[in-house]
Amino acid sequence: MVTKIAAGAICGVDCRIVSVEADVSSGLPQIEMVGRLSPEVREAEKRVRSALKNSGISLPPKHITINIAPADLPKTGTAYDLPIAVALLTASGMIPEEYTADTLVAGELSLDGRIRAVKGILPMVMEAHKQGIGKCLVPAENVSEAAACGEIKAVGVSGLAELTEYLMQPPDKQDELIRPQKSAEWTEEENSGAEDFADIRGMAQVKRAMKIAAAGFHNMLMIGPPGAGKTMAARRLPGILPPITREESLEVSRIYSVAGLLCDGSDLVRKRPFIAPHHTSTMQALAGGGHIPVPGLISRAHKGVLFLDEVVHFSSATLEVLRQPMEDRKLLIARSNANYEFPAEFMLVAAMNPCPCGNYPDPSKCSCTNEQVRRYAGKLSGPLLDRIDICVETGRMNAEEVMEAGGEKSGESSEMMRKAVMCARAMQKKRFSGTGMEFNAQMGVREIESFIGLGKEEKKFMEQSYVRMNLSPRSYHRILKVARTIADLEESEKVEKKHLMEAVCYRGIEERYRR
Repeated sequence: MVTKIAAGAICGVDCRIVSVEADVSSGLPQIEMVGRLSPEVREAEKRVRSALKNSGISLPPKHITINIAPADLPKTGTAYDLPIAVALLTASGMIPEEYTADTLVAGELSLDGRIRAVKGILPMVMEAHKQGIGKCLVPAENVSEAAACGEIKAVGVSGLAELTEYLMQPPDKQDELIRPQKSAEWTEEENSGAEDFADIRGMAQVKRAMKIAAAGFHNMLMIGPPGAGKTMAARRLPGILPPITREESLEVSRIYSVAGLLCDGSDLVRKRPFIAPHHTSTMQALAGGGHIPVPGLISRAHKGVLFLDEVVHFSSATLEVLRQPMEDRKLLIARSNANYEFPAEFMLVAAMNPCPCGNYPDPSKCSCTNEQVRRYAGKLSGPLLDRIDICVETGRMNAEEVMEAGGEKSGESSEMMRKAVMCARAMQKKRFSGTGMEFNAQMGVREIESFIGLGKEEKKFMEQSYVRMNLSPRSYHRILKVARTIADLEESEKVEKKHLMEAVCYRGIEERYRR
C-alpha cells in the first residue's frame, strides 16, 4: 500500500510542496529512504522509529520504502520527521488515508515523541494555500506563525500520540479534539519605541537629512567625529518610518521564518527591521551563504534599515556585496544545484569618522596628513558611494547644546517628523498608483522623466551641476529623486530650483575627504 502526505521543501525564502510517499511490503524488515536527501533528513529514520516506540506505537515488521518526491529537488532540514511518521502510520493502516487528504504536515520529532518547532513554516503554509490545501498540521510552537497566513486551518500539535489520536478521528470530528488557531488581528504598530529624536539637541542638518531619507527611502551616509551623535540618530530612524503594512510584514516574516527567528511563538514581524551588524561581519553573514543558502543580514533588513556603523572598518569584499542588492533590491546567489533569490529592499544608513583620529578638519585636534585622510575615506569605493543618495556631515555639539540635553527645551520630535514623512509618502502613493512602486527611491529613468518635469531654469542648473561636479548618470538621477522627495515634504507638485540645490548639497561631501 502506497500513501502520500504533503510536506514543504524550502528553496531560498520560497517553498515547494513535495510528497512524502510510503510503501509497506513484504520483505526484510527495514526502512529505506530515497529522494535526494541531506544527512539530517536521512537521520529522520532513527528519530521516527524511537518517537513511535516511545509513543506506544509499533510498526509492522515489513519492508518500508520512503520517497520524498520530486526526487531531483534537494531536501534539507528536520521538518520532514512528522510527515514521514504520518506516512508510515497511514501506509500501515493505523490512520485512514482519506483522513490525511488536503493536509500539509511539518515538524521535527524528538526521541520521546514530542514535536519540536522548525524553520520555514510561514512560507510552507503560504504555498500550501496557493496549491489549494485547506489544513496544516504543525508544531504547537509554530501554530501562531502558521495561522498568520489567515487563509488556511492551522492546527498545532505537541506530541506524536496527540497527533495520532487527532488523525484517527473523522475530519468532521477533528476540530472538536484540537481547535484550529485563528489568525491574530492585524494592527499597525509604530516603530517609535522609547528612543525619540526629541532627545537629540542640535544636529538640525542631520535631522533634516534623515527626514528626507525616510520620506523617499533613500540611502544615507553620515560623516563626523566620534561622539557627535551619528549612531544615536541612526537608531531613531525607524521611529519616523511609516508603520509596516500586513503585506510587507508577510514578506519580512517569511524571511525571518526561514532564518529560524519566528520559532519563539510569535506570528509576524510587526515593526520595520533595524539591522546593525558589527564591522567584523563577513560577506557571507551579510549576503547569506552555505551549501543551501539561507537569508543573510541584508535580507533580514528587507523593508527596513541596514545600519553600518564605522563603515570603513568593514572589509572591502563585504562592502562590495552591497552593490548589487542596492541597485536591484534583491540578492541573487548561484549554486551548482540551483539559483536562489532573496529580497533585499532596504535603506542603507552608514556612519564613519572623517579620518583615523576622527577630528578632521579641526587643525587644533587632527594630526592626520592629507594622505591619511584620503586613504581612510578611500576605503569606500566610488561605485558604492555612487549608490548613496544623501551624505551629511555631523559636527560637534557646542557647550550650550550639551547643557540643554537635560532641560525642558526639546528638539523636533519623532512624532512631528513622522507626520511629515507620512504626508510625503501619501503624495508618492497617489503619484505611483498602478505602477507597483511605493516611494521615490524606486524610480527608474522612465519614471524620473514622467514624474519629474524640470523647468528651463531647473534644467540649466542641473546641466551646470553635472559638469561642475563631474557626476555620473546614476548620481545625476539620484539627485533628481532626492529633489522630488524634498518637494514632496513641502507638498509641492513641481520640483523647483531650491529643491535641486538642497539635493545637490547632499552629494559630493564625501569627495572632499577623498581629494
